[in-house]
Amino acid sequence: MHLMMIAIALVLAWSIRLIPLNFQGTWGQRWQRSLFGFLVPPLILVTTALAIVFMGTEGSMLGFPAASGLSYGLAITFLLITLIYGNRLRDRALKTCRKIGKYPNQIIAGNSVKFLAIDLPYVAQIGFWEPQLVISQGLLDILDPEQLTAVLAHEQAHLQYRDTFWFFFLGWLRAVASWLPNTEELWQELLLLREIRADLKAAQTVDALVLAESLLLVAQAPGKSSFNFGATLYSSLNGDRLSQRIDALIGAAQLPNHNNLYCWSWLFPVFIPWLAIPFHS
Repeated sequence: MHLMMIAIALVLAWSIRLIPLNFQGTWGQRWQRSLFGFLVPPLILVTTALAIVFMGTEGSMLGFPAASGLSYGLAITFLLITLIYGNRLRDRALKTCRKIGKYPNQIIAGNSVKFLAIDLPYVAQIGFWEPQLVISQGLLDILDPEQLTAVLAHEQAHLQYRDTFWFFFLGWLRAVASWLPNTEELWQELLLLREIRADLKAAQTVDALVLAESLLLVAQAPGKSSFNFGATLYSSLNGDRLSQRIDALIGAAQLPNHNNLYCWSWLFPVFIPWLAIPFHS
């Protein structure tokens, strides 16, 4: 039965990822579809493995032999690989944070930032729950005070949504599920939607047109291919992110309310493997 659970989880995860991708619609619709397609398949595999490990190598289910050394070994192996990927990403992130911590502190537009004395325009939140804001001289050189305020409002939105924290875990699932179909396509879509969300949140406190103008200025700056306004402005998988972000700002797209149970009800399939535990004896 445990081997059957593994087989069902694999088929379900693969089938969900084979659902045709749809990158059309409102910001909220795209966000929900992309999160479902990205999150649910690997989480089903993880919860299935956890359920099998919890039930152990002995016992029966509904009168049939349930456990086997093979199923238990597969579950343990998958969870160990998952932990290895997570530890590797954590070490890489901590190394980056330590490196950023060595840069000098400055107060820019009332914000304490880590300052990079480079010509490349760069701004990003780097860290986990309480990230550090990093700004380069190159960014200060091309933006006037009003534009800089708009960019900082965008970065403040990332902080408010704890994007660095949550996308660390999404990146973990990306590594674990890299072998599933459409992993990279969904990841790139989520990166774009994360930036649109921060843009729309910032537009509640600053002029949306000024923020759009700042994006254009950065896109036209030398070395823009390495620029990090949260993410690069072009992706080969989902095209011109710049135009999509500007369209959302100019079109006054709205941020939907996701603080309700209905918006997260699509996570229910993730917990289905745990329903088998009471039937194991």
